[in-house]
Amino acid sequence: MRSLLIVLTAVEIVVFLGAVVVYLIAIAGSLRRTAVNLGKVSFGVRAIETQCAPIGPAVTRINAQLATIVGALGGVAELAERLAAAGDGKRQTPLERVVDRIIPHGRADG
Repeated sequence: MRSLLIVLTAVEIVVFLGAVVVYLIAIAGSLRRTAVNLGKVSFGVRAIETQCAPIGPAVTRINAQLATIVGALGGVAELAERLAAAGDGKRQTPLERVVDRIIPHGRADG
């Protein structure tokens, strides 16, 4: 009886170790697939970084140009208000008056 228990214990240990090996192999495969996917993601992120690199300096230039435009808008608004207050008898909107002042007769061809 004692030798039967020893044999059964040995078989149980072998089955346990076999199960552990199977699960370790499954985990290793999962980790390999995860590593491959992370490599692809890393490659994609580097490509995006390279393609987006010129955006920073361009945004700085755009912000500078917008600051200039903001400064000019005050003068345009004042001009529109003065033209509206002048009321030269024509029924024009302030925008039409500004356009007439900048482009004679409101046309680009003169």
